[in-house]
Amino acid sequence: MSAIVVTGTDTGIGKTVFSAGLTAALRANYWKPVQSGLEEETDSQVVARLSGRPVLPEGYLLQLPASPHLSAEAEGVEIDPDTLDLPKVDGVLVAEGAGGVMVPLNREVLYLDLFARWRAPVILCARTQLGTINHTLLSLQALRGAGCDVVGVVFIGEAEAQVEETICQFGKITHLGRLPMIKGLNNAMLAPDLGGGQNAFPGGRLGADQPSGRSEELFEAFAAHIDLDTIKKAIQS
Repeated sequence: MSAIVVTGTDTGIGKTVFSAGLTAALRANYWKPVQSGLEEETDSQVVARLSGRPVLPEGYLLQLPASPHLSAEAEGVEIDPDTLDLPKVDGVLVAEGAGGVMVPLNREVLYLDLFARWRAPVILCARTQLGTINHTLLSLQALRGAGCDVVGVVFIGEAEAQVEETICQFGKITHLGRLPMIKGLNNAMLAPDLGGGQNAFPGGRLGADQPSGRSEELFEAFAAHIDLDTIKKAIQS
């Protein structure tokens, strides 16, 4: 089995949409170790809907949309990182973290600690908006300090060539491309699924109530803008 980790500089920056595109491009399986917040579509449901690829059950499903350690505490639960080893799958596994690199899982362990233990290559997703230079460089420093193998940075948003260049220069990191914002990634934009993947949900429930389809606009943007060759080499090494 080969695995790659997707993390970000912050929450709400588009890393789940990126994960969906990556999962489809690699014909991979997807896994979200901890889902915090169940009022809307979960990240696993979004990836299954957009990619048409298999999705593994989350390790923890928590109601409160907050940092995982706070969501767990609200339910009287403590997240045990020892239960969050990378699942064994046939082929490639895309594992997506929550929020940023330093998000706590409990009162002692950060997601960063989990990434370091997994020893899988990491892709860092970053905004192109104001403030991203500081956030991205700090995230890179934290990942490298923990011994993680960072493949590169993927930027998400409108083009900011000078900002992107500055981050790659100071961070001494590979630019893996920029995924433009794609509005309206909803059911209306989904084309029939040609991938043959099943949408599996926690507890063995299949995604029968989810649209069986994939976003062709996402895949076209992904193919045009993301350096898949470098990502594939990192997975194979």
